Amino acid sequence: MLGRWASGDEDIRRTSVDDQTDGRSTVWTDTFAIDDAASGLRLGSYRLRLTLYRTPGSGLTPTVWRLGAMASDIPDRFTVPASEPGLDHELTVPRYSQNIHVGQYPEYDNGGEAWCSPTSSQMIIEYWGRRPTAEQLSWVDPAFADPQVCHAARFTYDHQYQGCGNWPFNAAYAATYPDMNAVVTRLRSLTELESLVAAGIPAITSQSFRKEELTGAGYGTSGHLMTVIGFTPDGDVIANDPASPTDEAVRRVYRRREWENIWLRTKRYNASGKVVSGTGGVCYLYFPDRPTPAQRKALEALGIV
Repeated sequence: MLGRWASGDEDIRRTSVDDQTDGRSTVWTDTFAIDDAASGLRLGSYRLRLTLYRTPGSGLTPTVWRLGAMASDIPDRFTVPASEPGLDHELTVPRYSQNIHVGQYPEYDNGGEAWCSPTSSQMIIEYWGRRPTAEQLSWVDPAFADPQVCHAARFTYDHQYQGCGNWPFNAAYAATYPDMNAVVTRLRSLTELESLVAAGIPAITSQSFRKEELTGAGYGTSGHLMTVIGFTPDGDVIANDPASPTDEAVRRVYRRREWENIWLRTKRYNASGKVVSGTGGVCYLYFPDRPTPAQRKALEALGIV
């Protein structure tokens, strides 16, 4: 079992299910992984099962419109080949800082300091013209700016993991909005990411890096989500980085070669010199149920239909 999902948090506690292993493979929050990839052991097949629940006596029936899994077997790599710039384009995406929420609602992953994933999710949801209603936001302290970010943190929170960074839970949250769809996938290159941006589809990317590895970030991280919204004429990455002091400071430009490598590698050295994992191109993609022909073509080219 990879998770118990609920759009709310009153009847069912939204949670991943760790501590599952057969001695050869293990479930880590939102990921099933072979324990020792170097052994040559690989997963031959899998079957997806979804069980739907409703409260006793309720006439409400859950609706499912997408069920999927992303599988990959990427060779270990500390660096990736450099790609050639192919796009000069920027999407207009709302900017939200996670840092202005530090200390707010610490029951949800210690407040804003760890809210990179829901903050990024909220930016993309609003890019597509969706947002929580005033009634849905009524629980948030009216003194807090950008209450929709607090809302996103609460409704992506994983009670077992005790965090808001569960990848599929964020995608499922995005898909609770009208006529929205979402997937977690892995891209192979910045060229593929450029094709999405060219079609009007921003992406939320997962990466980890030391402070000196990403010029201009001003921080290092063992795992962070940001939103790629475009590329400069020189091919550098334009990102809405929620790890910023204000909403106005969220837009950043990062050097293409640095950003490409930290996003696509699967192995890296942390600040202590220890070899640890990288995400290998993981991203969240949110898009309308009825994308434009250009958007559909870009998604289909990546195997997303």
